[in-house]
Amino acid sequence: MTTTTDTQIHPAAAETAEMLSGAQMIMRALRELGVEVIFGYPGGAVLPIYDEIFKQNSIRHILVRHEQAAVHAAEGYARSTGKPGVVLVTSGPGATNAVTGLTDALLDSIPVVCLTGQVARHLIGNDAFQEADTVGITRPCTKHNYLVKDPALIPDIIYEAFYVATNGRPGPVVIDLPKDVQIEKAPYKLSGQKAHRTYRPQVDGDEEKILNAIRLLAKAERPIIYSGGGVINAGPEASELLVAFARETGIPVTSTLMGLGAFPASDKQFLGMLGMHGTWEANHAMHDCDVMLAVGARFDDRVTGRTDAFSPGSKKIQIDIDLSSINKNITVDVGIVGDAASVLKRMVTLWRDLKAKDHQPSLDAWWKQIAHWRAKKCLSYTDSTDVIMPQKAIERLQALTADRNPVISTEVGQHQMWAAQFLGFDRPNCWLTSGGLGTMGYGLPAAIGAQVAFPDRLCIDVAGEASIQMNIQEMSTANQYKLPVKVFILNNEFMGMVRQWQDLTYDGRRSESYSDALPDFVKLAEAYGWKGIRVSDPKDLDAAILEMINHDGPVMVDCLVSKIENCFPMVPAGAAHNEMLLSGDVVVQPSSDEARAVV
Repeated sequence: MTTTTDTQIHPAAAETAEMLSGAQMIMRALRELGVEVIFGYPGGAVLPIYDEIFKQNSIRHILVRHEQAAVHAAEGYARSTGKPGVVLVTSGPGATNAVTGLTDALLDSIPVVCLTGQVARHLIGNDAFQEADTVGITRPCTKHNYLVKDPALIPDIIYEAFYVATNGRPGPVVIDLPKDVQIEKAPYKLSGQKAHRTYRPQVDGDEEKILNAIRLLAKAERPIIYSGGGVINAGPEASELLVAFARETGIPVTSTLMGLGAFPASDKQFLGMLGMHGTWEANHAMHDCDVMLAVGARFDDRVTGRTDAFSPGSKKIQIDIDLSSINKNITVDVGIVGDAASVLKRMVTLWRDLKAKDHQPSLDAWWKQIAHWRAKKCLSYTDSTDVIMPQKAIERLQALTADRNPVISTEVGQHQMWAAQFLGFDRPNCWLTSGGLGTMGYGLPAAIGAQVAFPDRLCIDVAGEASIQMNIQEMSTANQYKLPVKVFILNNEFMGMVRQWQDLTYDGRRSESYSDALPDFVKLAEAYGWKGIRVSDPKDLDAAILEMINHDGPVMVDCLVSKIENCFPMVPAGAAHNEMLLSGDVVVQPSSDEARAVV
């Protein structure tokens, strides 16, 4: 998502004003802004807009089966393309159903513009049918929202909403549209202003602070680059500049869950993901570094662990487009407000101009220490010929799809962490996951959004048998629009991450985490018009994956895996980020009455 301080020059600014209904204005503004697709679900309060959708062919509408899924699909579209996603839902339950998706987009900085229907202006506040205070409800979970009371304001509001959603730290914006505003006519006029009146995010970092950052890094003996989702949000150039700066400096790089793909996973300088389920080498390098450069990362609790023990003694540099993220969770020594691409570009230039490499201490000892940590082989696991291990399932998925440059989405849980650990992403915008909110049910609609954007690309949702059921109705959406989405379920019959925490923290009391009544996923897939595949024998795993990726339509694979395998490494609750448990540190023994659930 490219960040700029100027809006587009409004194409209609100089035209003779034309009388249009509010609904016609909405569609015209969306066309002018280059919108290609809307994800939505109709209802009484948005029928005027849907009538205008019916009359045109330039913007495609994707009918989802639930409004939460509409927002997740828009997120998947936005995350994979770099363009804002657009959502259209009705009033009342339509808007409230979208709240989870809006909150997800806010926490993960995904640009979404959500149009919501509202009851007529004279009915607002009267508890009318399907009325809800959408502006009040969505104020805490959006970047900004609007209640449109005058149809003449629609064009400027829509343009402004897209500007706000995509500039600075991206996020969701809601436009609440009373039904009578959609019907009433007004002149279609735009203000034509080139810059927003008040919202002008700082793009270029402070020169002196950037110089201070270069000086600190040039003297560092144990430096590390901590990259986050903000690098991807800043566009492909930011990822290229991150690689360039790492090459110039020789500094090791680690990444948050949302930042995977910003730096190539196959590169020897990459230490893997950090955080609660990050690698041994990444977390220990973060802890022992003397200078840390955080780019587009917000020091969230999944990364830091106990904040008073996070990277003690290191000098910390933070680059973020969002001023409020600087010093929010961790106090830093140099806080640079600016766009990741702009600041990294300046850092690369200064590093070269100042010939900092000539004065940089040798990093040989630091890389030797990292090699020692890598020798732990923290992602190792005990394979089996009797049951499919979930790690092996993801490893084989990676091996058999690597040459296809797939877009991977996930649901939320153990499968999400295994996917992050074992699927290597060498490019940005290929990894779609719910990081900040941890939303079960995200993966399938997100994969649908990506598949809409890239009809010929391999789009796979790595799922769990519990999480996939949160928005499983979207299988119907994929079938209706002939979208060849693939769903790869790691089925262990548990809410795996919940069960893992119960075993490790609650003395094995597995309260309501076992699924006693699962559907037959193969029959369910067939009922929705998909191909269904089940695999339980390790020797059949490759064949099942190949059958999935080579089928030209949507496929659901029910991969039966070991039921009580834990996801390691793991930072326990209340521990420091370098106090990790590895496979073998904890042995979980099921009680006799739970033996039925164990392979």
